[in-house]
Amino acid sequence: MIPRFYPIFDHPDWLRRALPLGVEFVQLRIKDQPQDRLRALLAEGRDLCRAHGAQMVVNDHWELAIELGCNWLHLGQEDLETADLAAIRAAGLKLGLSTHDEDELARALAARPDYVALGPVWPTILKKMKWHQQGVETLTRWKQLCQGVPLVAIGGLSVERAPLAFAAGADCVSVVTDITLNADPEARLRQWLEVTR
Repeated sequence: MIPRFYPIFDHPDWLRRALPLGVEFVQLRIKDQPQDRLRALLAEGRDLCRAHGAQMVVNDHWELAIELGCNWLHLGQEDLETADLAAIRAAGLKLGLSTHDEDELARALAARPDYVALGPVWPTILKKMKWHQQGVETLTRWKQLCQGVPLVAIGGLSVERAPLAFAAGADCVSVVTDITLNADPEARLRQWLEVTR
């Protein structure tokens, strides 16, 4: 099983704010950086998480996750086209996969993931997606289809919506902008930690 709270950040500076509050499971999603800079940021995040006894999930960059000795990796469906799953498994990485429809879920489950993420459950402002909001009813259906694989709800989550996601079957809730765009991110993180205990 994975922790119930799974924030996603785009820079290790966010880890310095979140980890001392008790965040145990966090994704570092870094885009559009030169390889050397990306490697340095991921290594910094890895070291911060290790110092706090937390688990860092590397988004997308599976070769660097292996190189840096990380424990977790998250891939989107498009990444499955090019990622070497055998090498990822041989390196001992645990794997999370994004899904948006039943075809993607079937493909994800065939890869024997350590969690499956479904989104967007609610409308999201983070990125343009071809999928409309899935709704909590899809969480309930996914939970039945996931064959015991932990289910992460993502997309449009808020502290107020988290109980709805859990009630619908989510094992974990993932969030970005509800924290990063909040006027007081630390206070919001404390609310998240409270609602996901």
